[in-house]
Amino acid sequence: MGGGTELQILLRNLEPVRRPGIFVFSSLPGHRIPTGVEAAAAIEEDEGLTLVLEKGEAERCGINGIFPCAWITLKVHSDLAAVGLTAAVSAALAREGIACNVIAGYHHDHLLVPAEDADRALEILRALASGEPDA
Repeated sequence: MGGGTELQILLRNLEPVRRPGIFVFSSLPGHRIPTGVEAAAAIEEDEGLTLVLEKGEAERCGINGIFPCAWITLKVHSDLAAVGLTAAVSAALAREGIACNVIAGYHHDHLLVPAEDADRALEILRALASGEPDA
């Protein structure tokens, strides 16, 4: 079943939640997740396989990771065809100088922000949901 598409309703219902742990990005040759590696996300690119995995998992598997980040899930169920949600969320974080990498899942959007900015990002997203000006 599809999620919501009306931007103002989606924003009011963002419900950002931080997933425990610190995550890193890695790029591996080929297009298959190596046996024994537990990735939180995988994206096939022409250059190889991008993995997002917990920092401890990367270290355990000897995989070099970059961009230590916090994983924030927007619990609102947004339709994949919804227009403007990613733009509104990333713009609110950008105004505060916070980088934001977005992964769209079937049910939710997931934001990967610098680990050191996680608490501030959550505050900004909650302000955006509450309709506070300048959020």
